Amino acid sequence: MKCCINPQCPNPNNPDNTVYCQSCGVPIPDLLRGRFRVIQLLGQGGFGRTYLAEDKDRLNEKCVVKQFVPMIQGTAGLQKALELFEREAKQLQQLGHHPQIPALWAYFSENNQLYLIQQYIEGETLDKILQKQGVWTEPQVKELLISLLPVLKFIHQQKVIHRDLKPDNIMRRRNGEYVLIDFGVAKDLSGTVVYTQIGTRVGSHGYASREQMQGGEAYAASDLYSLGVTCFYLLTKISPLELWLDDGYSWTTNWQKYVKQNLSPQLKKVLDQLLKKDIEDRYASADQVLQNLQIIRPPQPVIRPPQPAPKSSTPTKIWFLSLGIAILLGILGALLYGLGLFNPDDPQAQPTETPTRNRVSQD
Repeated sequence: MKCCINPQCPNPNNPDNTVYCQSCGVPIPDLLRGRFRVIQLLGQGGFGRTYLAEDKDRLNEKCVVKQFVPMIQGTAGLQKALELFEREAKQLQQLGHHPQIPALWAYFSENNQLYLIQQYIEGETLDKILQKQGVWTEPQVKELLISLLPVLKFIHQQKVIHRDLKPDNIMRRRNGEYVLIDFGVAKDLSGTVVYTQIGTRVGSHGYASREQMQGGEAYAASDLYSLGVTCFYLLTKISPLELWLDDGYSWTTNWQKYVKQNLSPQLKKVLDQLLKKDIEDRYASADQVLQNLQIIRPPQPVIRPPQPAPKSSTPTKIWFLSLGIAILLGILGALLYGLGLFNPDDPQAQPTETPTRNRVSQD
């Protein structure tokens, strides 16, 4: 498969060895930056297109190519979109290599287009999993929290918040590990709180916190709110956007009435505090959530190498017993010989034949 990278192409996927796109007629480059072979369109959003590619320098390992083509009118909006695209590259580079965050491979401009190359995560988004498998159970949601909260703790310690946590931006690998993707709207927390200009708020309606939507303010607690909304959606399959459009943030006060399964008091308490409308009532850090989840790992058993089974001592005992009997018999024979009670060379010691009848006396 070969893919056209013309952002206006309606059908970019082409057969191998295609020189000109069969749909739009634009030449298809063999490699981007002499290294990346684009093979398939993955998706399209407000900032551009996302492709699946192979990295020639990494033995054709798969990667993701993000092409910056903003569908935004106006100079201010376009500049903001460019800042967000560049910010994603900087944030991925700043976060380095974390097993649950896609690694940045390259960031460059070619033919007046900006490209961001990052690690390809093989798996499915939570939204796709929900559509296929239905509502999640409490153990599944707890597993998600236990897996993602340390990732949020890590990025918050790096003075970064994600700002757009939602089921489409969380993936589950085939091995069950959860990965946080799409840092395009991530913000720097070096000033503790971040403000954006009016009209350039970022985040997803229904998942974004009140402070994020009202003033563009961003805290670590904003990510935690979005994580709580994600858990609610997975437990109910009810769109938080619809609830938000109908009731604003008041639905978070009585969220439990939408859940049709029994939840433990522990999880109810955690979700209650994650979904607080006012930030001062919400968890301030991922560590606090983990503490309320009572994540205590049981002591690991000491694994000892298997000991060989003890050999049976019965044959040894029999051998010693036989030897002892033989020695005793030898000593007894020697004593009898010494007392003259037994001499194997004495004919008198030999047994004599007992006569079978008495002789008749002669007159």
